[in-house]
Amino acid sequence: MSFRTIEWRDDKVIMIDQTRLPGEEIYNEYTDFQGVAEAIRGMIIRGAPAIGVAAAMGVALGARDIIADTHESFFRQLDNVCDVLARTRPTAVNLFWGIERMKRVAHANSDKDLASIRAILKAEAISIEQEDQRICRAIGSHGAPLIREGATVLTHCNAGGLATAGYGTALGVIRAAHEAGKNIRVFADETRPWLQGARLTAWELMKDSIPVTLISDNMAGWFMKKGEIDCVVVGADRIAANGDTANKIGTYSVAVLARENRIPFYVAAPLSTLDLSLTSGDEIPIEERHSHEITHLAGRTIAPEGVTVRNPAFDVTPAKYITAIITEKGFVRGDYESGLKALVGQ
Repeated sequence: MSFRTIEWRDDKVIMIDQTRLPGEEIYNEYTDFQGVAEAIRGMIIRGAPAIGVAAAMGVALGARDIIADTHESFFRQLDNVCDVLARTRPTAVNLFWGIERMKRVAHANSDKDLASIRAILKAEAISIEQEDQRICRAIGSHGAPLIREGATVLTHCNAGGLATAGYGTALGVIRAAHEAGKNIRVFADETRPWLQGARLTAWELMKDSIPVTLISDNMAGWFMKKGEIDCVVVGADRIAANGDTANKIGTYSVAVLARENRIPFYVAAPLSTLDLSLTSGDEIPIEERHSHEITHLAGRTIAPEGVTVRNPAFDVTPAKYITAIITEKGFVRGDYESGLKALVGQ
């Protein structure tokens, strides 16, 4: 891939600014955890796996800058760093997974001196970023056989390299099918209100010379009815124990349309996106964002002043609409509760 979503370089966290795409390919540098937290909150970095990596790197930056004479003081301040990062966005479970993994590593090495703990946390954050790239390629290898030769694939939002440390989840499946020589093409929903499909997915696929057609969100059903879409592949921000899946707002509608038109609907996500503590999607917290995202477009007002707005950033697709969940350890169909537990060894 010709871009890097996030990396640790020269003791800084470097992120591509996704709010500037596709017009400008700008990379921001972050030297403290507060900056990383603001980048997550402000959608400079987004996508569940990428947020998890960013959170881990934020913890490493925070640990590096803690001034403490004792382990007790260090760990108290580290908890504060983790709390700040955890309050950035509520839905993507990878955020919390990344933070908790860093906390576990810190406490597992609490017998070491503080300099060593800081170095270990930095190494762990870098390892998480590298691990994510391997996981995405494994997801792609398991999912590619589900995409037939000559298929047209619909995807919603952006679950590509920009949503991960590289390669992607849903776009990882698409990339792997393309790399296997399959003659496929992609329909990308624009994905209002942040236009991740228009700004990001189309940009990524064009960079990789994968044929892509951009459509507005309300066109998907029509193209399904006309037989121009063969399957749907999306990512996920949190998957409950029963397979119910939270993803970008509008995903649920696409899943219902796919069922109506007898089109396979696949979810591609790493095991870190599973939240087996939740019995169903009803328990997944859904982030609601600022009304300006709906009432304004490119800085211009497009709605009457004072109009009431609701702006949930995600919705939940019930497991009954999902044909398969694709992970780095294989895919699961049907009995998601048993199948997902088996994949994680529970």
